[in-house]
Amino acid sequence: MGERVALVVAASQGIGAACARELAARGHRVAVLARSDGVRDVAEEIGGLAIVGDYTVPGVVEDAVAAVVAEYGRLDVLVNNAGHGPKGLVADLTDAELDEGFDVYFRGAVRATRAALPVMREQGRGAVVNIASAHPSEPSERFPTSMIARASLLTWAKLLSREVAGDGVRINNVLPGYTVADPAEVPAAWTAAIPMGRAAGQAEVARVVAFLASDEASYITGQSIKVDGGVTRAV
Repeated sequence: MGERVALVVAASQGIGAACARELAARGHRVAVLARSDGVRDVAEEIGGLAIVGDYTVPGVVEDAVAAVVAEYGRLDVLVNNAGHGPKGLVADLTDAELDEGFDVYFRGAVRATRAALPVMREQGRGAVVNIASAHPSEPSERFPTSMIARASLLTWAKLLSREVAGDGVRINNVLPGYTVADPAEVPAAWTAAIPMGRAAGQAEVARVVAFLASDEASYITGQSIKVDGGVTRAV
């Protein structure tokens, strides 16, 4: 079949960039999408395709999928990562803030997956991995729009996984806990809630994403895998 092809959304830094590097290290041709020009640096580092655009804007992820297929002829892996949405108290969230949160954490993933599905179905194989949050059942008050929209993302992914399983397409979620570029620089309040006593490194999350995208996970779909060090509560 040749090289596998992956598209990673919001990949200019953080977990998204780590996923792009991990997939490239495992032999994938990787396209990276982000609204920041920093995505060009990531693409250059891994020898991939850089696509600059705001994935929350309708049409951008659809065009990105089309660009990947035009460049590489296929699309095997889609990683739906997300940037940062509005913060604030739940009672004070405006309609505009809720809309922005759902655009960032939910609708972008839906649009990207909807664009990728025809390609994956025609191939008879494909893997979509959504990066959500480890706190859907005990949400963090610091990130309300993230918690609300990502809870919707998990339900949507579960339902979709059942619809497309017979087409050879798998849909899974990775739920990171506290994840930082440097696990040594973490507030004590965070590590006190983590039995392992530290935050995750971005590469640790990326390795789980790459596993779910691989043939090693060929019988796993509709699942949400926590990567949180056994965290006991949100902070």
